[in-house]
Amino acid sequence: MSTRRRGAELEWAILRAAAEELRESGYPGMTMDRVAARAGTNKNAIYRRWPHRAALGVAAYRHLTDAVMPDPDTGALRGDALEMLRQANQTWSSPHGAVLRGLLAAAVDDPELLTLMREGSGADTMDRAWLTMIERAVARGEAPPAAAHHRVATTPMMLLRAEYAMRGVPSVPDEVLIEIVDEVFLPLVRGRG
Repeated sequence: MSTRRRGAELEWAILRAAAEELRESGYPGMTMDRVAARAGTNKNAIYRRWPHRAALGVAAYRHLTDAVMPDPDTGALRGDALEMLRQANQTWSSPHGAVLRGLLAAAVDDPELLTLMREGSGADTMDRAWLTMIERAVARGEAPPAAAHHRVATTPMMLLRAEYAMRGVPSVPDEVLIEIVDEVFLPLVRGRG
């Protein structure tokens, strides 16, 4: 009887192995050989699913973050927005954030990696979560229907990313998160009516 894994079981084992490599060695240290050895398979099985290291790296990062996507529902737009920013801030300074920072740093020298990260990235999922939050606020009568707009939804995270870039550290003080919500996001949402 063979114990050879196939299909989804093998794919999950490869993604788990690649995610562990990303956490331990970062993207520069993640090799197809190391992932194959850790997953208990061969490189051909990996290359059939992901044609190059960049594709595997991005897929492994998504695998890491799938279970981490915040979806707060405090019953108020301000509370939801603050919780989303706080969770994003906490994630950015966590091991998951370190993996993403490593991928972004590697993307500077690897245009293919940058393209893969832009296509269907976790940012799309995060944007949908913000849009859902605004739609809930619209349904509660807290926001005008016109506020449920992609640009409005992406504003808080873009400002948070700008803070990371300007500060050069993977954490932003809570008072800055409050300013983003109170001074920019909520006035933007309310002004869309």
